[in-house]
Amino acid sequence: MQTLVICSGGMDSITLAHKVAKEGNLAHILTFDYGQRHVKEIDFARHCADDLNAKFTLIDMSNIGREFTGTALTDNVDVPDGHYEQANMKITMVPNRNVIMLSIAYGLAATHKLARVALAVHGGDHFIYPDCRPDFIEAFAKMQKMALDGYANIDIYAPYVNASKADIANDAKLLGVDHRKSWSCYKGGDLHCGRCGTCVERREAFDLAGYADPTQYADADYWKSVICKSVIKAGA
Repeated sequence: MQTLVICSGGMDSITLAHKVAKEGNLAHILTFDYGQRHVKEIDFARHCADDLNAKFTLIDMSNIGREFTGTALTDNVDVPDGHYEQANMKITMVPNRNVIMLSIAYGLAATHKLARVALAVHGGDHFIYPDCRPDFIEAFAKMQKMALDGYANIDIYAPYVNASKADIANDAKLLGVDHRKSWSCYKGGDLHCGRCGTCVERREAFDLAGYADPTQYADADYWKSVICKSVIKAGA
């Protein structure tokens, strides 16, 4: 099934692109500039498309993104440090982001006569982002069947929706994905900060998967103290 992959340039979507390519189904990589402060991730998505010999499309939504105030990803709000699952990570939510991106992806897939749209939402996202949960994915897929009725029949592919970040890291290990070529940090500095939720989650996932993390972090050991505190809190 020829597939369009929504790829941010992050660990999850880069792994998914390689997974789809390994299956022989990768046709198109789509990414978005929505005014995110970590806009450098787009370059990683573009390089992934080049490496996998897939068509690449960048959609400029920066004007829209500027209207999404109050979120740490697009507004002048500090990106919080700490564990990815902590409630303060909700400040990184961009309202309806996946709804908008998926709608565009389906339109592009229909235009290019592709059979499937793939995205890399995973189980660790459920706590923070409602548009990453299984019931949302199912509802959106049903809506699109009606929206494109008689014009296109496109499936949605979200293989990690009930998986952990460590499962994705393990998949990357099996696929031989070089994650020096992905970007997760929400702060968008020269190096991964090592302190924001996405950095902590990324580092923990590699550790749980037993896969050597090639990422350079500005603070390489912070994640250990955060995970330790999280374990103690869970056992309290």
